[in-house]
Order: sequence, then C-alpha cells, then structure tokens
Amino acid sequence: MCKYFFQKKFDQYFLKDKNIAKKIVKCLSFKNYDTVVEIGPGLGILTRYLLTPYHKVLLIEIDKALIFFLKKFLEIPRDQIIHGDFLKWNPEEINLQNFAVIGNFPYNISSKILFHILKYYKYIPECIGMFQKEVAKRIVSPKGNKTYGILSVLVQTFYDVKYLFTVNKHVFYPIPNVQSAVIYLKRKKIKKNLNKNLLFQCVKVAFNQRRKILKNSLHNFIKKNTIPYEYEIPFLNKRAEQLSVIDFIQLTKEIEKRK
Repeated sequence: MCKYFFQKKFDQYFLKDKNIAKKIVKCLSFKNYDTVVEIGPGLGILTRYLLTPYHKVLLIEIDKALIFFLKKFLEIPRDQIIHGDFLKWNPEEINLQNFAVIGNFPYNISSKILFHILKYYKYIPECIGMFQKEVAKRIVSPKGNKTYGILSVLVQTFYDVKYLFTVNKHVFYPIPNVQSAVIYLKRKKIKKNLNKNLLFQCVKVAFNQRRKILKNSLHNFIKKNTIPYEYEIPFLNKRAEQLSVIDFIQLTKEIEKRK
C-alpha cells in the first residue's frame, strides 16, 4: 500500500514494522498532558497505537492523499487532523498549551522541526521522534565530540535527551540510504531570566566560526570596557566545542550584563 501514497517531494519514508511503532509509542509517559501531536502521521502506523480513550490525538499532515486515507480507514475525525506544514503551525492559535510531540520526521527537515519545537518548548513537556541516525547522534552529543554543535547545545538547553534505539533501514518504504534512530526529549526546568534569543544567537555564531576562540567569534556581542573583557567574562579563550550547555547559559548571562 505504501507505494501508492509515496511522494518524493515530501521526503516520505513509511515505517512498516508494527512492533517498532508500538515500541516508539510506549516510550511516551502520557503524564501531565492530555494531547499528543503527531507530525506527519503518513498511513497511521504510529497513530493506531496513540488512539485511546485517555487522551486526544492531533495529527498534522501536509499530504492531502494521506489525510483522505486517515479519515477513511482509521476513521479519524476531521477536527483531529490539520492539513498543513508543522513548521508554520502555531499551537497558540488553537489555544493548545500542553502537549507531547511524536513523529517519524522527514529527514530533510528534522532539524527545522526541532527548532520549531524549541520555539514552543514551554508547551511541550516531552517529545519522541525518528531521525536520521547521524542527526540523532548530533542531538545527544556531549561537549568535545566532533558531532557536538548548534543542535546539541540548543536542544540540550531545554530538554534532557536520550538516544533510545537504532532502526534498521529495511523496515521503511522506500528503503532510505541511511540508518535511523529514535530519541526522547524531556523538558527541563528553565529559569525565566534566560535570554533565549541571545543564547540562540551566541551559539549559532560560535559554532559557525568554531575554529575561532569565542573572544574573536563573539566580539560583536560584547561591549568593550577599559578592562579587557576576556578577564571579566569566562570561557572567551575557549572554542565553542569546549563549552558545555551550562557554560553557554552562563556565557549568555555574562554577555547580557554588558550589552
């Protein structure tokens, strides 16, 4: 059946293995929220195991043909399916303020999906998703690793992350050229005084110029005083990959004091 719905333009890879689908859904806690938002439900292999009397499921799907399938064969009510692009979706428009996110994410936009989740992190206590294995490793990477970068720091600032398991490429249609992996995100308690926008800017600039020490890459963010600022602000003589998530948060707070 998958081959009749496959559209290359949407970067679709349909999961076929029901046991893996069950395993993914079971990783959700279903605690402290009553709605689960599934991104790109496709033919509903995850959706089937999400449908229970105990919580509401909201599906966001960009492909009209798949929406027709979900309505007809899974009998999903019209008001539980949003036809649209998750990257443009604003939960505040429907007054949705506490929900989990799940999905077999399209590989070509999986990083963008994460950044959109971070935009609304205060509403999303947990998330579980299928990613390209390389991206999944980047997300959970600790400082000092070659894969440690923008995605690692920003996701780990707001969520505790866990690499759950690797998924063989042969359980998808069509078979992708890469391995896949499932990761789990659980929201941290974030202090309200964190300047989220400044943190994002500093992290992105620091890693986009990762060969430079931070004193040089972040010079535009720092107000110069009579005392050289590298003696006042910690970490400026290090490179981006040498800083932990906590270090970046502290660095952002120190920079904000001097702006």
